[in-house]
Amino acid sequence: MKRNKEFGGSIEVICGSMFSGKTEELIRRLTRAKIAKLNVEIFKPKTDTRYDESAVVSHNANAIPSIPVENSSAILLYGSDVEVIGIDEAQFFDDELPDVCVKLANKGIRVIVAGLDMDFTGKPFGPIPALMAIAEDVTKVQAVCMKCGAPALYSLRLNSNPNKVLLGEKESYEPRCRVCYNEDKASY
Repeated sequence: MKRNKEFGGSIEVICGSMFSGKTEELIRRLTRAKIAKLNVEIFKPKTDTRYDESAVVSHNANAIPSIPVENSSAILLYGSDVEVIGIDEAQFFDDELPDVCVKLANKGIRVIVAGLDMDFTGKPFGPIPALMAIAEDVTKVQAVCMKCGAPALYSLRLNSNPNKVLLGEKESYEPRCRVCYNEDKASY
């Protein structure tokens, strides 16, 4: 049974810190949509080549094919018969992403977006806060603090690189709870 576009689309946001399972949850939702025989397309920023040039890959090595795009407006060019769109690493997209998601949802498409809600300084990151405001559903996932084991909301950068965007993995970031993040951020 195909999704009834007469009921309209929706925007879902999956957000949290590094290593919290955002991409894993995105892949899970998209896989379920495929099982339901819905037409699905997945997008990621072309700049994110950490695990694969084109596939969306979680830290647990689960993967799903995707289309790398230069900017958010390029998403509108793909998939005229799409019922579900997934977007990973949304924090790296431009500020037009919320408008793109609204256009897609208004066409009856279910849009599922995953990304970091805060940068390494603990500030709102990219278009994620605006997407959270307009989404029908927001899921904030938590990692485990690598210092004390508490629920972690923050991504501690393990080096002094001042650039806002620094693609990295466990060598560059660790999840931290609020207390440990505030204790440790002064050291870096």
